[in-house]
Amino acid sequence: MVEELMAAGVTLVAAGAVYVAAARVVKQYERGVVLRLGKLRPEVRGPGLALILPGIDRLRKVNMQIVTMPVPGQEGITRDNVTVRVDAVVYFKVTSPAEAVMRVEDYRFAVSQMAQTSLRSIIGKSDLDDLLSDREKLNQGLELMIDSPAVEWGVTIDRVEIKDVSLPESMKRSMARQAEADRERRARIINADAELQASKKLAEAAKEMSEQPAALQLRLLQTVVAVAAEKNSTLVLPFPVELLRFLERAQQQPLPPTTSTPATTSTPPAAGAESGSSQD
Repeated sequence: MVEELMAAGVTLVAAGAVYVAAARVVKQYERGVVLRLGKLRPEVRGPGLALILPGIDRLRKVNMQIVTMPVPGQEGITRDNVTVRVDAVVYFKVTSPAEAVMRVEDYRFAVSQMAQTSLRSIIGKSDLDDLLSDREKLNQGLELMIDSPAVEWGVTIDRVEIKDVSLPESMKRSMARQAEADRERRARIINADAELQASKKLAEAAKEMSEQPAALQLRLLQTVVAVAAEKNSTLVLPFPVELLRFLERAQQQPLPPTTSTPATTSTPPAAGAESGSSQD
């Protein structure tokens, strides 16, 4: 009886050891690729318990989740000769576990290196304004450059995003001055447009007031009332504009020329004539 129990125990222990050696657990988000004597098995093991032949089969688990991989900052010179440093992030997932195991040694490292080289290539082909304002187009181009070789590795690029663009301090100051100058230019244009509109309205108002002289007097009185409403010591002396115009016209008119009358002068008689008359 004891021998039978010992034999059963040894059998159970041996079966447990074989089970532990042959059983593998594949999680829900994983897939198992089996290599039997170094040869790929056509079936891919799904989630759950996967039995393999100990010593003969080798099971490699492949994560099917979306992987978030930051791309280290890459320095480069843009097409308009500006040195920048660009950081990005890549989202990808494995779509074919067998190809991800067989086609490339380490698909994560391969995707990381491809993302870095593609990012440097994008920097060299783009202008600084595109990196700062048109990132959506650059993200699409970067995704296409990484996805083209990754498809052969059983990997699909889900999304690529440029996170940050670092500029030199001198370039930041230059861009700040450019933005300030542009805002000042727009402010001047707006002020000039406002002055133009105001001048047109004032011209229309002056035309209306010229037809009705009493309107000018009413406007003058309104101005005096507005000034007097404030608690200040301002003294307003209305001066008629017609007087200024009269003085201006008087100054522009030329003075009439002065006419001089010739003076009559009597010439004295000659000395010889007086003496002749006296002798007679």
